[in-house]
Amino acid sequence: MNQIKVFSPATVANLSCGYDILGLCLEHIGDEITVRKIKKKGIYIRKMKGFDLPLDAKKNAAGASALALLKKLDIDFGFEIDIFKIVKPGSGIGSSASSAAGSVVAINHLLGNPFSKKQLIQFAMEGERAACGSAIADNVSPAILGGFTLVKSANPLDILSLPTPKDLFVVILHPQIEIKTNDSRKILPNKILLTDSVKQSANLGSFVSALYESDYDLLSRSLHDIIVEPYRSKLIPYFKDVKQISIQNGSLGCGISGSGPSIFSICKGAVIAKKIAREISVFYDTTSIKFHTFITKVNTTGVRIKQ
Repeated sequence: MNQIKVFSPATVANLSCGYDILGLCLEHIGDEITVRKIKKKGIYIRKMKGFDLPLDAKKNAAGASALALLKKLDIDFGFEIDIFKIVKPGSGIGSSASSAAGSVVAINHLLGNPFSKKQLIQFAMEGERAACGSAIADNVSPAILGGFTLVKSANPLDILSLPTPKDLFVVILHPQIEIKTNDSRKILPNKILLTDSVKQSANLGSFVSALYESDYDLLSRSLHDIIVEPYRSKLIPYFKDVKQISIQNGSLGCGISGSGPSIFSICKGAVIAKKIAREISVFYDTTSIKFHTFITKVNTTGVRIKQ
């Protein structure tokens, strides 16, 4: 095989109670990445559709992660990458992670899968570094592993896969504005109260327990963020309104996806998910901000081969 196409999914990071720790893989939105072997050594971004992003491999998330992978190999050929970019940069649903994860999974497959998924996550983190300045793992981990993931440690890398309750659906509202990860990090406090840390730790622990037990009530009682959301929500127009509408219409929990501006709502069942998507769309239609909404199941497999 000399060419392969993959679907590389969007993701939700943080999930309210797990800042830089929790991640969730989405099913119905993602990038399409085609990788082919070429005789020339190195990594080359040949085509970029959808958004104006760098073609320089060192500055592109897909290219930088692929270059990190190649450093571990002694081969006399290279790879060419075409990217059909669907996940909008700055959307808060793992745009750079989608590119970074997709390229390394595709190359690994073409090579006969010499690297483990943990190693692929480490390579993809270098794509995140190129895109946003930090080698973070909370988006690339679910993109590669699928389902819910928990970053126990980024250095040394220690990623845990968590169970996915079968009836979960996710509603995403994406206001068509951009919030850069670096900017959203700058507004966060350097210190927090010990009491807030204790409450957030309890939320995180009970959230993990809820996933293992498929306890939807406990899941709902755990999806609260008292540390990051009060600051980042100020950057997202009508966040409080969307959250209130979601909860009133049956959401288990509603919060900021990654660094925003996208807002996620986790629901039990498709009926509730459709109702929430409809109601928040009706509300956002009254604003002057363009937006997209979509409903998705949890993607439990991560990046998948298309051909």
